[in-house]
Amino acid sequence: MCGLVGILGNDRVNQALYDGLTVVQHRGQDSAGIITSDGNRVYLRKDNGLVRDVFHTRHMVQLQGTMGIGHVRYPTAGGDSRAEAQPFYVNSPFGIALGHNGNLTNADKLREDLFKQDLRQLNTSSDSEILLNVFAHELRAAVGESSLRAAPKDLFTAVSGVIRRCKGAYAVVAMIVGVGIVAFRDPCGIRPLVYGTKKSDSGTSYMVASESVALDVLGYQRVRDIRPGEAMLIDLEGKVHHSICARQTNQAPCIFEYVYLARPDSILDDIPVYQTRIYMGERLGHRVKQEWPDHDIDVVIPVPDTSRTAALEMGKVLKLPYREGFIKNRYIGRTFIMPGQAERKKSVRQKLNAITSEFTGKTVLLVDDSIVRGTTSQKIIELAREAGAKKVYFASAAPPVRYPNVYGIDMPSSVELIANNRTNDQICAEIGADKLIYQKLDDLITAVSQCNPNIKQFDTSCFDGKYITGDITPEYLCMVDRKRNDTAKNQEQNELDLSEITDIQEKHA
Repeated sequence: MCGLVGILGNDRVNQALYDGLTVVQHRGQDSAGIITSDGNRVYLRKDNGLVRDVFHTRHMVQLQGTMGIGHVRYPTAGGDSRAEAQPFYVNSPFGIALGHNGNLTNADKLREDLFKQDLRQLNTSSDSEILLNVFAHELRAAVGESSLRAAPKDLFTAVSGVIRRCKGAYAVVAMIVGVGIVAFRDPCGIRPLVYGTKKSDSGTSYMVASESVALDVLGYQRVRDIRPGEAMLIDLEGKVHHSICARQTNQAPCIFEYVYLARPDSILDDIPVYQTRIYMGERLGHRVKQEWPDHDIDVVIPVPDTSRTAALEMGKVLKLPYREGFIKNRYIGRTFIMPGQAERKKSVRQKLNAITSEFTGKTVLLVDDSIVRGTTSQKIIELAREAGAKKVYFASAAPPVRYPNVYGIDMPSSVELIANNRTNDQICAEIGADKLIYQKLDDLITAVSQCNPNIKQFDTSCFDGKYITGDITPEYLCMVDRKRNDTAKNQEQNELDLSEITDIQEKHA
């Protein structure tokens, strides 16, 4: 999960890109980057950290030009060193910068092909750098050696080549010097991408972003989502060109975007996220009412923030009071995307504090959007009991997460998923709840799809193990387990830390 913005306008875009990145900061807190162009040169700033920490006045002044793209990252592939921060840039052909949200499932083969066949050297382990180099190679082939310009048909031919070669999930925003902004999605449209326009006295500006809320905040009018397998070019004259570049498309957006990842005020693929969470709460409330009519729940309390909407609707259905029982520290990042189990455990206590009066002597139903590793749920239940709760029931607005996600969400190792190979009773005992209620998968799908009946399918692989791209084998999942479990991540981080210490020592030697 990463956040993307791209803007082509008539005035300097540096501040607008910065503002857009702050709006999609929830999609990545590891690193941030902006690259701009004045038509001749590019200007790049990227580093580890939040948007507010990466960019200072001296950096913003240097980001010149009326065209640019920005990226906030949270790592699922590659390490978390500064070298992995996006956007990535190559100077041929023309000069291309690219930001990517998703995950390539055939990255190893592509890396080998790029070196042996395309004669391109990669500098990082990031699949986004792979995607950039595939795109650059395909564009060079489409344009030809002697051409000095890229026509829209050349861009679409290049994207067709990318789609033919690259498997997995990818929403991409790229900037090509002297050409414009290019945006495209994989044939299933797994990760979101939307564009809009804004008219002013100086002309029309165009913006592409991961979520529509970024358009709203910057005053852009949402036009529509980029379609699965579609590429869009906004050229320097402000003309918009579209083409479906995939031979076959199968729209199946990731359903976890609606459960947790996206902001509630966003609209993804013509589906209002907030409305889906209302429906999730309604359906889960009716399930509790039907299967547990003699419950002894006194109060419904959400786990801030993404579960508030569902919890409120559950309270309405069950005719129970809804109360805020936890106060959240706004300066702690989202624990789901913390880079390690120890860090997640530590941050839960720092992030939430219980209001004792809402728990003392009461039987409470805590509602969360989902349960992934179980770390957060366990600590929250402990907080509720310490605050004096008589009983603590727990409800999840999503079904059990039993399988790894390979399309750009950091739930990769099945052994670290609390629901993997456990029954509901075992999960309940593991997190320390008195009772555990999960949403049914069919109810979740209905809650999302009823907002846009035109979408007939969603990627629900983390719940049912059915991978929408059809290329995920048991061997691939084993490889993912080896590479991306917390032990491997901690080892990689230790190596990066040691490398940075060595660099500092060498500089001062």
